[in-house]
Amino acid sequence: MAKMTKAQILSALAEKTGMQKKDAAAFITALNELALTEVKKNGMFTVGDLGKLVKMHRKARQGRNPATGATIQIPAKTVVKFRVAKAAKDAVL
Repeated sequence: MAKMTKAQILSALAEKTGMQKKDAAAFITALNELALTEVKKNGMFTVGDLGKLVKMHRKARQGRNPATGATIQIPAKTVVKFRVAKAAKDAVL
């Protein structure tokens, strides 16, 4: 089963909403920009019943170089995770 391309997503969105494809593309772009801005500013962005983007701090930890087996120190960093909503899990599973 092949994944949907961006063009296919825009076509499907335009068809379901009655929007023009260019309007659907502008909507998706605006939603992406809003999500990234909100996650950076507030640490979280909820996408309806789909889930939410959450900014998290990952602690420093020890890891292992798979090629040599040597122990290395992995520095702390901030990451963005997507948490799937229960409604989305229930609908898919």
